[in-house]
Amino acid sequence: MTDYAIGDIQGCYDRLQDVLAKVGFSPSRDRLWVAGDLINRGPSSLKTLRYIESLGDSAVVVLGNHDLHLLAVAFGGHEPKRKDTLKGILKAPDRDKLLGWLRQQNLCVHDPERNLIMAHAGVPHIWTVEQALASAREVEEVIRGEHAKEYFALMYGNIPEGWDASLTGMDRWRVITNYFTRMRFIAQDGRLELTAKESVGSAPEGYAPWFEFPRPDDLRVIFGHWAAIEGETGKDRFIGLDTGCVWGGALTMMNLDTGEKIHCDC
Repeated sequence: MTDYAIGDIQGCYDRLQDVLAKVGFSPSRDRLWVAGDLINRGPSSLKTLRYIESLGDSAVVVLGNHDLHLLAVAFGGHEPKRKDTLKGILKAPDRDKLLGWLRQQNLCVHDPERNLIMAHAGVPHIWTVEQALASAREVEEVIRGEHAKEYFALMYGNIPEGWDASLTGMDRWRVITNYFTRMRFIAQDGRLELTAKESVGSAPEGYAPWFEFPRPDDLRVIFGHWAAIEGETGKDRFIGLDTGCVWGGALTMMNLDTGEKIHCDC
């Protein structure tokens, strides 16, 4: 069995199949780790979602901001954005099955044997592995439970700016969600700056890319989300896999055991 991790697919189904074909991926033998943003903005969101869901236990999925946006439109009363490509999913006969499956996915996953964690935007330096996993489980329970409608209705926002263990309710859920699915620039004390989205050099004063801050461990982190850095972090332990497929860049997949990266031009 070979485990592969792949960056933001965003509904680019044909390119997904191209890169899987390069390694002869077989769901009966291999596993695909998907670093969030399975859908949206690309041409084949429904087809992509159906395929990843069909992989069953051969897919290890974390939720990205676009995946949560789909659920917010479906359950939280939000309207689709102009550039969204979600209509096919929302009108599909298997809509409820697909959305139900998506709600069961995680915000981060941990492989202790590989000393590896995967989250869509990354893991902030202010959290240990244990704190990150516990925080993710809190919000996952909300997404799957009776408070999901409230969560999705109030999910959007940049406040609170940073973590405080005393936070409760929606403020607590929102900041956890922002760390895992929207984070790019962060301050030493954990405050997020969520408006800047360009390259590493565009960090606002007092902030830096989250992967520039030292961690108290040697954890490896797989993430997507930040197409502008083209997967480059300057540090082997922080592995960026969003190389901007939906923007005409490339779709990138990595063999988790060898570190080999496989690309498909988009």
